[in-house]
Parts: sequence; C-alpha cells; structure tokens
Amino acid sequence: MRARKLAFRWLASLAATVLLACPVLAQTAGEVEFARGVGFAQGPGESPRTLGRGLALKEGDRLTTADGGSAIIRLADGTRMTIRPNSEFVLQQYQFKPETPDSNGMLMQMVRGGFRAVTGLISKGSPDAARIQTQTATIGIRGTDFDARLCARDCGAESAQIQDSARPNAVQASAKVVSAQGEVSAVDGAGERRRLVEGGSVYPGEVVETARGSQAVLAFRDESRVTLGSQTRFRLDNFVYDDQNPADGRFLASILRGSVRALTGLIGRANNRNVGFGTATATIGIRGTGFDVVCTGPCAGELASFGPADGLTVWTWLGTVSVTPQGQTALQVLQAGQGLFISPAGTVQPVTTQPPMEGARPDQVIVPPKLFAMAGVSDAEEGLFVFVRDGHIEIASAREVLHLGKGEAGFAGANGETLRPETVPKFIEFDRMPLPTARNPMLTSVLNESGIRSSHVCR
Repeated sequence: MRARKLAFRWLASLAATVLLACPVLAQTAGEVEFARGVGFAQGPGESPRTLGRGLALKEGDRLTTADGGSAIIRLADGTRMTIRPNSEFVLQQYQFKPETPDSNGMLMQMVRGGFRAVTGLISKGSPDAARIQTQTATIGIRGTDFDARLCARDCGAESAQIQDSARPNAVQASAKVVSAQGEVSAVDGAGERRRLVEGGSVYPGEVVETARGSQAVLAFRDESRVTLGSQTRFRLDNFVYDDQNPADGRFLASILRGSVRALTGLIGRANNRNVGFGTATATIGIRGTGFDVVCTGPCAGELASFGPADGLTVWTWLGTVSVTPQGQTALQVLQAGQGLFISPAGTVQPVTTQPPMEGARPDQVIVPPKLFAMAGVSDAEEGLFVFVRDGHIEIASAREVLHLGKGEAGFAGANGETLRPETVPKFIEFDRMPLPTARNPMLTSVLNESGIRSSHVCR
C-alpha cells in the first residue's frame, strides 16, 4: 500500500513538473485564409510569423501588412476581415465559447490602415461584446458588415484619382432607437430577427417588438416619435420622407399589440391625410397630434381568452385624432383630453380619464441632435472613416457618439467630433480591396488593379 502511495506521489510530482516546464498556450483565435504580399503576425515576446494561408492566430497577436500586402483572416466566431495594405492591428482580447455566449468578447486595436469586415457570432450575442479601438474613437459593433479606415493624407489622394462622382450618404432608416430598456427586437419581412439597442435603425415593413418589462422610444426622420410599452408589437407599414417636400411624405403604421404613445411630425403637419395608425379594431387618423393607444384582447388578435377590460383604448393629449371603428364609416373625433374605448363586442364608449401608460410621453424625450444630420466632410480629412454595408455601428469618441445604420458613412476627427458626411467617401465607395467573403480574392484583386471593377463592390 505504502509503495502504491509513493508511486502516486511521484507521478503527481512528475505531472506538475511537466506542466511548469510547458508554457500555457494562448487560445487560438482564428487563422489566415488568404495572404498577398508581405505581412506578419507576432505575439508578445515572439518572433514574427509570415502571414500565409492556414497560419493560426492567437490572442495578443499584432498583425502588420506592408505596402502592397493584404490578408483575409477568419476568427473562431465566424468574423472575417480583409486587412488592407500598410495596416497594423492588435488582437488584444479574444474569447469565444459557443456554450457560454455571455462571456464571449473581442477587443482589437487598429493602429493604422484599415479593413473590411463581416462580423460573426460575438457581435450578435451582445451589443458591447465586440469593439475596435483607434486613437480617434472606438467602434462598437452590433452585428454588421462594415469598412473602416484611419486616414492621414492617403485617403484624399486615393479619392482624387477616382473620376466617378460621389453618391449621397443617404440615411435609409425611417427611425432610430433613442432609448431602449430591456429586450427590444426588429423582425423584417423575411422573418429575420435582430436585437435593437440605442441607435439601432428601423426600416419600412419591420415589426418592432418589446419583451415583458421592456420599453423603447423611436425617433423618425420627420421628427415623429413613438414610445412603445412592454409586450408591444408595432409595425411600420410605409414611411416616405423628403425634407424638401414633407407634404409628399407618407407615414403608415399598425399597432398589433400593447401600448403606444405617438407624436406626429413634419409629414402630419404638412399633410395629415398621409399619416395613419391602424389596429385590428379601428383606424386612427391624425390632425397634428399626440395620443396614446392600448390594444389588447380582440384588438391584438387574442380571441381565445380576454376579459371585458380588453379592447382598444385611444386617448388624445395633444391636437385632434379621428377614430373609425372597423366596418363603420362614421368616425369619432377626439380633442385633447378626450378618449374612447372599443369593447370586445365592438361597442364604443367614451373615456374621461387618461389610462395609465408605460414610458415617457414622446414630446418629453430628448432626441440626439446628430441622429440623422449631415455635414460637409472632405475625403482628405484626417481621422476615422466608417461605412456600414449592413447592420449597426457605434462610433464613440471622447466627446460624443454617432450611430450608423445600413448604407451610412460616418467620421470621427482628431478633436473628438463625430459627423455624417454628405457623400460616401470615394476611397470607400470604390475600394479595390476584395471583401472578406470573396470566393476568389486573388482574382478579385487582380481584376480591380486592372481597372475591372464589379458594380456591386460596396452597395
């Protein structure tokens, strides 16, 4: 027995010695899928490793590319990045374990140069899990496809060589989230769901949903605002707006369930016939208005189980609304301080007391001044430029935050100011570097360098 114990202790001691003698290997973060020209990966205290297909990348690696060099890397969570020539990145922190998504995170430092990225599961799991730091600002990734460049004089020189005209940097989103508490989601027409956080975009045809105990405030391009209460489903059926011709705009929405507080904006003031809110029970027309809606029971399509208090309640706190019950032609006109209730049986009853509502009245919500604003920014400016092909990006400087949605470009200067350029920078719009999802990046690179460029490079 004593001999067996001694043998066990000797084996344990030997194992401990081996563990002490062997350094703990850093977690593999990903690998190089494509490389061209000169480039290196180097960990702290290690010798440089030449970038080449199949090269493993680790947390702490510093990636550099020379003039004419580039690489496409793939990280463990599915993130892909095309690293541009004359670039330098540090993979400061990287952790990805599919079984523990709450603990995943990615932090990169962009020292110089730029990249094109299609992000993976880490950024989709949490709004603060993936970040890229630069000397100018921090890029917060919300599950997106985007390009980023740290520009000195090189970007302006690139744009000067491009003969094509720059295209407008139009904001495609109808609305953006200015406040979000709890779990808020957007579901598009194809049924794809994405999480919405502050600064997130909402597009026509999408349904915004709030979970139990959650709330959100949406600010629209025409200055309309909508507060959504807990367990609410709000569909933006149609939104068209040109700030030069607001009377030609259109704002149509459906309240599918829950509670909504709405303040109409410039479209309603210019032509109130082009603004309407629908429910399963009634249609609400506006006259330049602020009103509250509570939709439960039959109004929300809940026909199996409902009580006498369920139905549609409309209360006006500013201006005038008209309510037309489904199947009827006569409308009810409500002035400020008036309301009505449509019961499950379809009877219309006056309401003399404002119903309790969740969330702030939208006219009392402060909207960030640069939520949709444009500014004149030259391609020759020095600083950080970002273009979003899809998704949501946050650019946070020491002074302020700028949120970008699909099709938007943004800029952060050395002074900490963030701006949305009036046009998409030409050095991004006509970028010759292959996207990280390119099937044949070598062929794409050669064709682009020869002047043969796809018309869908960045759109």
